[in-house]
Amino acid sequence: MPKTVYVNVEYLTRVEGHGNIVVNVTDGNIEKCNLEIVEAPRLFEGMLRGRSIFEAQHITSRICGICSCGHTLASLQAAEDAIGFKQSAQTEKLRKLLLYQEILDSHILHIYLLAAPDLLGVKSFVPLINSHNDVVRRALRMKKECNNMCEIIAGRHVHPISTTVGGFTKLPKESELDRMRQIMERMQEDMEATVELLTTLTFPSFERDTEYVAIVNDENEYPFLEGDVGSTDGVRFDKHEYKNYINEFVVPHSTAKHTKLSRDSYMVGALARYNLNHEKLNSEAKKAALKLKLEPGTKNPYLNTVAQAVESVYCIEESIKIIDELKETGVKHDEKITVGLNENKNIPVKAGRGIGAVEVPRGILFHDYEIDAEGRIINANCMIPTNQNLNNIERDMRKLVPEILEKTEEEITLFLEMLVRAYDPCISCSTHFLNVKFVK
Repeated sequence: MPKTVYVNVEYLTRVEGHGNIVVNVTDGNIEKCNLEIVEAPRLFEGMLRGRSIFEAQHITSRICGICSCGHTLASLQAAEDAIGFKQSAQTEKLRKLLLYQEILDSHILHIYLLAAPDLLGVKSFVPLINSHNDVVRRALRMKKECNNMCEIIAGRHVHPISTTVGGFTKLPKESELDRMRQIMERMQEDMEATVELLTTLTFPSFERDTEYVAIVNDENEYPFLEGDVGSTDGVRFDKHEYKNYINEFVVPHSTAKHTKLSRDSYMVGALARYNLNHEKLNSEAKKAALKLKLEPGTKNPYLNTVAQAVESVYCIEESIKIIDELKETGVKHDEKITVGLNENKNIPVKAGRGIGAVEVPRGILFHDYEIDAEGRIINANCMIPTNQNLNNIERDMRKLVPEILEKTEEEITLFLEMLVRAYDPCISCSTHFLNVKFVK
């Protein structure tokens, strides 16, 4: 018998954003299936106008408390691209190390605090303190270790302070390199336990064919910081051409733009990166993917969480590799930069336009700056990963709903919540960001 379901999901408490799910099904026909983003615009691009490129990273790091380092690195990349500055090999290594730690921190947050409660059959992270105390302690321990790493590299994780155009104002000492390696060795053990935990959990079975977009390059390295933009549909272009390929458009039910590339929508994030670059993973990450049965070409968005675990293994191993390289060569402290608030007299500026394209935890992030001859920003554009995923989430919902109509209202609610959370969107900073009400 055709089913009638009215779902009205409202989220009022402000955390990282506001998201509503509205689904109306009458006699088995979908009349409405929207993911509504109702948060007011944050106007960061406007805040950047007139500001120096040497302070832009401190402003844009405030866009997100979870991806502060990612926004910082995208901002620095855009600024340096605009003035034609090329970073040193040491700066590149330290920036990768910083990004790996943020990827780790965010993925651990999502795996344990956002996804695990649903998969373990509880309403929030809190009940796990009693039922899975070792899991809770592991999660908090791993997050703390990532924060410690970011503090050593960049002064602090949330809104880093030592990253600047041209390099770093603080560089790690030999003793700090030793400490970081010890931290990563402990993380290896905890990550092994994390992979084991995920092998015991069952993810929803759902697939939808879509386009996956991420940074790609011709190097033998899983790319996060450097490369072109590529897709599983065979598209590849230089980051400076992103506006010629990626179409942003406005929908009436969302204050955030939607995007599309070759198809009606696309997905960014860990699963997209895995589908495009899986062959470039290091050996330990490949072992984890095999153990977790994550196949290249996976089309199940719920398995984005599994891809995050595989990337976490990669980031730990690559972090150790970078630390060992820095220990072997020694940190060149003469590269440390002394910089004023609005200028760096050692780095000449000129008018130009620069693009930053960085893979942050939730997908590819673009920063686009046009600057004047004084190094001040004239125009800015930031394209956030969650913004790029919203259209794809909605289309996943529209395929999912007819497939789960035979389930109870409680089950339908859970499947929809889990689907949105699987993308790890920045509008969901707590485990359960949705309150669901069925309207008869």
